[in-house]
Amino acid sequence: MQSANDVPLDGRTLSISGLLAIASGQAVADVGPAALRFVEARHTRLHEARERGAVYGANTGVGANRHEMTDAGEHGLRLLRSHCAAVGPEEDDITARATMAVRLNQILAGGSGVSRRVAEALATALRDGAVPSLHPWGAIGTADLSALAELGLTLAGERPWRSGNGPVITIDGTDALPMISSSALTVATSILALDQVEELIRASVVVAALSFLALRGNPEAYHPAVHRARAHPGQVEVATLLSALVAGCAPPLRIQDPFGLRVVPQVTAPAIHAARSLHDVLTAELNAAVENPLVTDDGVLHHGQFHTATLAAGLDAVRSAFLPVLSLSSARVGLLMRPDMTGLRAFLADGPAGSSGLMIGEYVVQDVLTEIRVGMQPIAAGTLTISLGLEEHASFATQGARSLRRMTRLAPTLLAAELVAAVRALRMAPGRIPDGVARDAFELAAKDLEPGFDDRPLGTDLEHAVATLPALASLV
Repeated sequence: MQSANDVPLDGRTLSISGLLAIASGQAVADVGPAALRFVEARHTRLHEARERGAVYGANTGVGANRHEMTDAGEHGLRLLRSHCAAVGPEEDDITARATMAVRLNQILAGGSGVSRRVAEALATALRDGAVPSLHPWGAIGTADLSALAELGLTLAGERPWRSGNGPVITIDGTDALPMISSSALTVATSILALDQVEELIRASVVVAALSFLALRGNPEAYHPAVHRARAHPGQVEVATLLSALVAGCAPPLRIQDPFGLRVVPQVTAPAIHAARSLHDVLTAELNAAVENPLVTDDGVLHHGQFHTATLAAGLDAVRSAFLPVLSLSSARVGLLMRPDMTGLRAFLADGPAGSSGLMIGEYVVQDVLTEIRVGMQPIAAGTLTISLGLEEHASFATQGARSLRRMTRLAPTLLAAELVAAVRALRMAPGRIPDGVARDAFELAAKDLEPGFDDRPLGTDLEHAVATLPALASLV
């Protein structure tokens, strides 16, 4: 019987939230007998096709060796061994579990032709908490060959499970290529990164509202009439949210604010739109039969469906749209340092003359922002020629996923620097905090930040502010 915290895997209906619950251990992957029977039937079709003629990877070599016929002996294990580079930083448990769940659900879509025992072994490993060692390098957006070969060898008992007692099964000549013909690790990495982006976007709006209050901004910039006049996707939504957050604010100091306050809806909206578009792309990838060759009711078809151009474009779009959100946050940090903007001391300092206050915060922000910018080249612009010239194009979605995830690991420190400054300014001028969600946000952040204004190392405050961002995101 299915329990409340089970997530059904059937190759058709897995959601991103369901995958995240499985990966984090908050839910159990539930594979029904009908899905396993479908896998078994398609495995039979693959064997029948192999008996009738050449089937790529099942009785032939792969890549430039595609015209060479193979024997049925240890071809599968040789293929896994040769494709397992096992280099690069080891993936964490959540990423490894997410990869297994993605690959299992794709197998249940029925296009791989892999044996039922492979699907059952993956389901068992997920249920029992067994985690393989996965090393990412060796993928270019056309399949995570190396990492999935490592997973296949773990299932075959040739590599140890990193934790837990995972199953050991037989991998035969028709299991190996279907096992690795997927971008499951790329998809898993993309989903984990996107989840962070969506949370950080929400948090950034709340932090921006606190900065607005500290700087006594002009709420006319968020008036509904302004944004109805050019209602790009997400823009009215952000403006409405900001209007609610700053409702009851102190009278504005300026007729027109700097861009750091005035264009938050316009800058945040594209990031929201790009994230939602990528969400749709990744939902499709989760439930896709992308293996080459593809086993169908009409036969075994050879194709290029493994090319992840749409995913690569979506990842590029999110990175390019999220960067301006972060650069606008850095602009607000600069505004909060200026006495002509806050009416407070320079750098929000207190104590003897010459105190530096939060001066170093600007340096931290610009350092982090530059680190992010260094990795901003569009991934889809890359080209290559490999495998004796057979493969002359790739999406590089894998690199896009890694870049977005690195961006989400750097961005919290940048937003935290703004949050620390906004909270300090509002502590110095508490009359600028209206009642409502904004006060809730201020109190939520302030309770974990050092209350004093003396010159001191800011590392602890920044760490605490980073830890507060998810809670601020949950307020909106």
